[in-house]
Amino acid sequence: MYSEWASLSAQITANSCGAQCFSVLNKFPASAGREVVVSVVKQLGTNLGITQNAEPSHLVKDEEVKWCMDVICFGLSLPLQEHETIKDCVNVYCEWLTALHPQPRISVPKPICEDANLYARQIINHFHNLFVPRQGESADTIKRQAVLCHRVLRTLQQTAQISQLMDRQTWDTLLLFLLAINEILLAPPTVKDDVGDQLCERVLSVLFEVWLLACVRSFPSPSMWKTLQESCAMWRHRVALVDQWNRVNLALTARLLEFSYGPAFPQLKNADEDGQLIPIGMSNDCVAQTWYRFLRMIGNPTALCSPHIISKSSHFVQWALTHEKGAETHQHPCLQQLPQIFLNAMKGISSQVDAFLALPLTSMGAGVELAVARPKCNSILHVFHEWLFEAAHIGGDTWRQNRKKQACEASKRPSSMIMEHRKGSISLSQPNSLNDPQSLPPTLTIDKYESGRAEAIGTLCKIFCAKKTGEEILPVYLARFYMALQQCLKITESRECDETLASILLHSSDLFRLDLDGINVLLPGFIAALEIVLPDKDLKLKTQSMVFNRTELRRSAINILLSIMVLPLHYQTLPIRDLTCESSEKMFTFIQLKSRLMNILMNALQVETDAQNTHMLLGGLLLCVQDAVTFEETELGGGNANLSQNSSGVQHHDANLLSSACSERSASLVSAGTASLGGQTTATMGAGSGSIRDTASAHDYPSLTISDDMSFEFGQELEGVTTYDNAHALFVRATYLVCHRLISSWKTDLNVSLAALELLSGLARLHIRETDALECKRAVKWICDYICYQCSRPPPAHSKDLHSTIVAAFQCTAAWLMQHPYLLQDKDCLQTVLEVVELGISGTKSQSKGTDIPKFKDEKELKPASMRVRDAAENLLTIILEQVGYFPSECGPESISSLLDELALMKHCNSMVPAAAASSEQAIAKFKYFVTENSTILALLEEPLGNDQDPQPTVTLLIRGPFGRHAWTMQLRHLPRSKSGIKYHAINPGRPIPMNDVTQRLDSEQKNFPDGVDKVQPCVADYSIPTIEQMREQYGTAVIRELESLLENQSIHEKLAWAEADTSADSLSHAQECVPPTVCHEFHAARLFLSHFGFLGFETRNPQNPAEALGNPPQRPLIVLDTKSAAFAADLDRLDKLSARTHDSVYVFYVKSGQTSAQQIIANMGEESSASHDPHFASMLQTLGWPVQVSEHSGWTGFAHNSWSLKGTPEEQLKSTANELNYNGSQRVLYWADVSSEIAFVVPTTWNLRYNSDTCDSGSISSTDQIGSSNVWTRGEADSAAGLAKSKSRNLSLELDTNRRDVKEPVPPTRRKGNVTKPTLLAQAPAKIFLVWLESYEDYLNFPLEDLLAYTRTGEELQTQQLPRASDCHVIFVHSLLSGLLRVKLQGPPGRMSFATPLVDGMVLSRRVVGNLVRQTALNISRRRRLDNDNYQPPHVRRRLKVQDIVQKYKMDLSEADLLAHLFQRAI
Repeated sequence: MYSEWASLSAQITANSCGAQCFSVLNKFPASAGREVVVSVVKQLGTNLGITQNAEPSHLVKDEEVKWCMDVICFGLSLPLQEHETIKDCVNVYCEWLTALHPQPRISVPKPICEDANLYARQIINHFHNLFVPRQGESADTIKRQAVLCHRVLRTLQQTAQISQLMDRQTWDTLLLFLLAINEILLAPPTVKDDVGDQLCERVLSVLFEVWLLACVRSFPSPSMWKTLQESCAMWRHRVALVDQWNRVNLALTARLLEFSYGPAFPQLKNADEDGQLIPIGMSNDCVAQTWYRFLRMIGNPTALCSPHIISKSSHFVQWALTHEKGAETHQHPCLQQLPQIFLNAMKGISSQVDAFLALPLTSMGAGVELAVARPKCNSILHVFHEWLFEAAHIGGDTWRQNRKKQACEASKRPSSMIMEHRKGSISLSQPNSLNDPQSLPPTLTIDKYESGRAEAIGTLCKIFCAKKTGEEILPVYLARFYMALQQCLKITESRECDETLASILLHSSDLFRLDLDGINVLLPGFIAALEIVLPDKDLKLKTQSMVFNRTELRRSAINILLSIMVLPLHYQTLPIRDLTCESSEKMFTFIQLKSRLMNILMNALQVETDAQNTHMLLGGLLLCVQDAVTFEETELGGGNANLSQNSSGVQHHDANLLSSACSERSASLVSAGTASLGGQTTATMGAGSGSIRDTASAHDYPSLTISDDMSFEFGQELEGVTTYDNAHALFVRATYLVCHRLISSWKTDLNVSLAALELLSGLARLHIRETDALECKRAVKWICDYICYQCSRPPPAHSKDLHSTIVAAFQCTAAWLMQHPYLLQDKDCLQTVLEVVELGISGTKSQSKGTDIPKFKDEKELKPASMRVRDAAENLLTIILEQVGYFPSECGPESISSLLDELALMKHCNSMVPAAAASSEQAIAKFKYFVTENSTILALLEEPLGNDQDPQPTVTLLIRGPFGRHAWTMQLRHLPRSKSGIKYHAINPGRPIPMNDVTQRLDSEQKNFPDGVDKVQPCVADYSIPTIEQMREQYGTAVIRELESLLENQSIHEKLAWAEADTSADSLSHAQECVPPTVCHEFHAARLFLSHFGFLGFETRNPQNPAEALGNPPQRPLIVLDTKSAAFAADLDRLDKLSARTHDSVYVFYVKSGQTSAQQIIANMGEESSASHDPHFASMLQTLGWPVQVSEHSGWTGFAHNSWSLKGTPEEQLKSTANELNYNGSQRVLYWADVSSEIAFVVPTTWNLRYNSDTCDSGSISSTDQIGSSNVWTRGEADSAAGLAKSKSRNLSLELDTNRRDVKEPVPPTRRKGNVTKPTLLAQAPAKIFLVWLESYEDYLNFPLEDLLAYTRTGEELQTQQLPRASDCHVIFVHSLLSGLLRVKLQGPPGRMSFATPLVDGMVLSRRVVGNLVRQTALNISRRRRLDNDNYQPPHVRRRLKVQDIVQKYKMDLSEADLLAHLFQRAI
């Protein structure tokens, strides 16, 4: 930069020598000169005002002043024993320098005041004598010299700061003086505690600070800058030089960033004193010029790694020549600081790079947000690439080759050339020793510089990880970076982690997520590095002095792992080229790396102890299994291809090799086994329907069989190779590992337990052809054991977190049973599950051990762990009894309730006039309503549904319970349906033809008993009917006579009646034709149903006992509801609007590159803009859920007002649109549901804002109407403060009523009844989940979350009285990479349970699994939020409380007689 400018080094030397020889007193003996100085300086010192009042100077002529200055110049060079004299000399000169101040001191001579700059330059030059080191002085005198030097430096610095008189010549003199004293103090080799060592930091700081002042007042000439650069090169063995250099550079960088990138750019925070380094008034151009020149001031920092270069100055040569035993210049002890100096230099450069990237100075490179306005990578590399790339190669193969090359070139030169090159310095060694590592001391070998190398490569990683979307990086930079990384990632035989490896992993978290051209060539190297760091519990370190956080290192390594997990199945057989080897011998394919990645993941999960790291690994594990399953289904044709039984097994092996491929050896094994496999091996690529109701077990899919003529060993090897990493093997390994760790290590950690249970739920939903029933049974057993252990923990351990894990475990069990219903066919599994359900509901098991006598339900006291646990167990029990094997029903997954209500049933009833069927109130009037168990409403319709042709006692039930609405029709039939069609009567059968044959009747004696009856031995029963004689004896003759008279009178009346009938028109002679009786259409079917099902069991009750009477609560089995109230229909409708499942909404947005406003983002979903979308976005939408028409949909739609409406209900019809992506909820929405959850994916448009504003303005959705639609329900207390106090104690455990312990019936736990008719303030706002597709990844920093909330209203906000806040929202950002993979960024509120699996921040996904994993993550986020809410009520609890509220409002307190009378009344 200054090659054409002359250096001023010679002038510095001349000035130094001139100052020493300047005084005329040098011509006289030292003693004479001393006496003159003492007498003169003492007199001058008395006028300064130090010991007495200052007086004007008596020196009025230039000659007088010059003579005194000549004396003082000599005095400054006196030995340090004359400390007081030297001190007076310093005081005089410091006072006289105030001539440059705005207000000079009174003691300053007049000539100096008149020509201040001239005299100041002479004074500054004279000060040189003070700084010259004295030989042989004691430590005490050296300290005194240092004190005086500090005084001079302070005075000079102060003068430079406040003086307005200094001209350019004076500035140059001052700078040259500072350079000279630094040269004389710092250039020699460091000697501990000498004056140079004590003043080192101070003289450097003054030099740099005054130099910065000069840049403002009188910008130094290029010659001056060149001199500074040359001088600094001679001081590089001083630690303070690099420290001060870093300090000034950071201060200048802070100012540079301010005006280069504006105030919005994150400010670089330096220490307060460093912030004042830059003088006020320095222009932007001056800052830029000064920054660059200071940056280049010490030359290439990598020279610090070469002691030969650092020690080639004349001072080191002089030391080597005078050394007693003879030594090389590079063997001076002070050079042992070079590795630390090199590290400090690299840290300084790294700090500047951090400043340009807006990284905190203490960041580890993982999860730190970079500034959007940061400079491009190329810009930073243009400045620092030379130093960083060279430093990254220090000690590597390339560096060693270059050193050998330089040594060879040097050996070919004559010594004179070397002498000339070294500018006359004397060499004591042969040319080869310039690069001979053997001659270096052990503390200066190249491996000692590894810390600086690690800092350099880490800085390079940070630069390349800062690449923006679409940013181009020069290929030369990429190539040099990859070469440096490959050399730094080389693993030694000892397999130890060194600083370089740790630095790379710490700062390369994003390296594989940025579309860097050719980055995958580094994949084998990074995998080898991960194999060192992650699988082992105790990391083997190269040196124990390495300082870094091991947890952070593992976290960064896991981040890298999560970004490369999907690469093998994405690129499959694509080769990975080796950078250094041109031959293809060492070439890998991507698929060959899969088994290594799986091993790293499994082993890391096995030894990981940090909760967050474990959470990330669990997410990655589910990603791997899901990706493998989906890959085999789609790419390998697992769901479509159906190979014949006679097909060759080799095809199956080849397919498996794509998904497992442990090593290159697998291919050879398969090819070798082809002949022996032959046609005897069968392979089934099963054609599973993929249906959600597919319950086939592993036995439905024959697995690969190995022929008998194959050796056992070869069969084992082949099996291990081909099945090691396919989907089924991963499923088995993942299930076993997670279940084992869940029980052994993770059960006490809430977040890890939840993540593990989420992973197990995800595994349960996978459709794997070879699913082993035994593995699934084992998984369910593990989860049940986990629940038992958690419930059995001592009371102090029972907390909200513990109960949350139990609830999550129940939900996980439900997922396994729903997806694998055949498990309930297993007796052991069924017993295990039901025992756990019993434990959750009642708190204890009936049989703790298999040999115990079962304890019946009425003998146990209900003491569940908590209400939340009991609710979860009840939900699981209902799922087992009602849904396992039957979901989805004929209604589809959109509803687990019947789609029939009173109005729909009455439309099929013949007695209902169609015109009158318009109102639900009229339909409800046809039903009788009862409540049983205070939680189930029975609606009974006694009219047949159009089956008058074959009338039977028919009752139609609508059962509304905690778990939904169900419709049943029952008939009392005397014949089975198969025979009910036969007619046993005709309309007019006619008379039969009479038979004229008269048969003869034989007279015979009528016998009441058989002939041998008298021979039978009588028994006690024979005497149970008394004889007439016994009656006469018992009751007397009069009673018998009265009975006989009654019989006689009756006989007379009967004879008279017969006679009268014979003479009447109705006599037998005048009888009419027989006709069958009319068919009975009137049945009291409701009474029959209630009686048959035990609701009217009078025998079991004592009507005299008030506690058992039908009309007295709470034990009465039946409660009658009054349906005449006008509000009854509305309350029933609200109950029906309470879904029995949880419901959530996810809002999907598309952000084009650079968009930051809500209006722009919403406009992307318009018909005009949707054509320019990434086509993968539409594909992702289709995998999130099923497109449904809102007008025909009976589930959750994303809006409270039209959710859970019956099909056929007239909805507002809007004009259709041709936009396929129109899922804004107006007509279509994306929907997905399972047995316990519903989720709607809404893609908002401008319609959503209009709809929300309309509903809010008109208030059409009232809070009471929407009380049933709230996603987050609270367990409130209807009472006031007393009730609240009571509820707090029951938050986590149960308090049972003690006054009923003697009752034989089980005591139900007391539930805090929520006030379901009034909105309650929530402890937690409803969660909003956003899914955002980013074209440019950096746009997530400016995503207008707050503005977009207006487009995401569901209608529930009015009920909650609390609008969602942006800080409570969860955002899943998805960015499409050029490779076709997707990068994930998660953003959400801080908290213990904020982020759920399987998606993890920074994860890279395959497109084939993104929809599934996004949906699972959204569901798990919502579940975690509910678990974290103390006041949340499950859906079935809400419905139960609503039923209880209806009972309280409409119950009829009927006595037993009134109830029976009510049953015999016909409905309207």
